[in-house]
Amino acid sequence: MVESAVPLDSNWLRANPLPVPENDTDKNGRGRVLAIGGGRLVPGGIMLTVEAALRAGAGKIQVATAASASLAIGVAMPEIAVLGLPENADGEIDLENEEIQPLISRSDCLVVGPAMSDPIAASVLLGRMIEQVNVQLVLDAAVLINLKDHASQLKLLPTPAVLTPHIGEMTALLNWSSEAIETDRAKAALEVTHRYGAICAFKGATTVVSAPGGALFNYAGGGVGLATAGSGDVLAGIVAGLCARGADPLQATLWAVWLHGEAGRRCAEQIGPLGFLARELLAQIPKLMVARAA
Repeated sequence: MVESAVPLDSNWLRANPLPVPENDTDKNGRGRVLAIGGGRLVPGGIMLTVEAALRAGAGKIQVATAASASLAIGVAMPEIAVLGLPENADGEIDLENEEIQPLISRSDCLVVGPAMSDPIAASVLLGRMIEQVNVQLVLDAAVLINLKDHASQLKLLPTPAVLTPHIGEMTALLNWSSEAIETDRAKAALEVTHRYGAICAFKGATTVVSAPGGALFNYAGGGVGLATAGSGDVLAGIVAGLCARGADPLQATLWAVWLHGEAGRRCAEQIGPLGFLARELLAQIPKLMVARAA
C-alpha cells in the first residue's frame, strides 16, 4: 500500500509552499510554541525540540519542564522563556491544570512529550490539559505510549493532532505486533489516524504520513543516520514551528518530514552516513527552506 501513497518530492513541495511572514511581522506574528517535556533523566532533550521550532521559523518559544532542569535550559538557550514545573520523585513533570493553562492560551501550537521518560507521568500530564486545548497539538515520545486513554478527547480537538511515532510507539498506539505493523506500514498509519482522528507521521526508513480522509504520503530519502537519539525530538519541533507560523497541520507535517530527512541527507554527505548528531540537523533547516523556496 505504501507504493500507492503520494511521494513527498519537489513536485509536492512546489505545489504546497509554506506561508511566508511579511517583512514587518513581529515575533508574536511569526507564531508562538509551547513545548512541554524533558525531565531529570534527559534534561537537555527538550532543547532539541525548541531549537528545531525556532529554526523552522517560529517567533517565540516557551518551555515548561521539570524544575530541576529549567535553569540549565534557560542559561543554555537565552532565546526562550522557561517555566520550571513541579516534579515527582523520578524527576518527571507533575502539575495541575491551572499551572499550565495560562501558557496554553498564549500559544499557537503545543508540543507535548519530547524527552519525557515515564509514559504514565506523560499520560497524566496530557489528561490534565487536553480538554482545555484549543490550539494545534503535536504529540511525541512518551506521551504516545498510553495515548489510547485519550483517544476520544483527541477526536474532539478543533484541528487534528499530529502524532510522530516510531515502531515501538506504533505498537503501543495500535496494540499490534511490530511484525504486523512492518508488513503494511501504510495500513498501520491509516489505522492510527482512524483511531485517534489525528495525522500520523510514522517514522522509519520510509516515513509514512496519513491524515483524516485517507490521504497517504511517503518519504524515503532520510538515511540510516537519522536513527539516532534526539532525532525524533527535532522532527516534532519542526512540525510545531511550522504549525505556529501558519501552515495547516498536514502541510506542516509533510514539510517537517522532508526538512528532517533532507537535513539528515546533508549531514550524511558532510559528516558521514553514520555518527552525526541530532543537534547537527538543526542548522540545516533554514538553509533547506531557503533552497526549496528559491
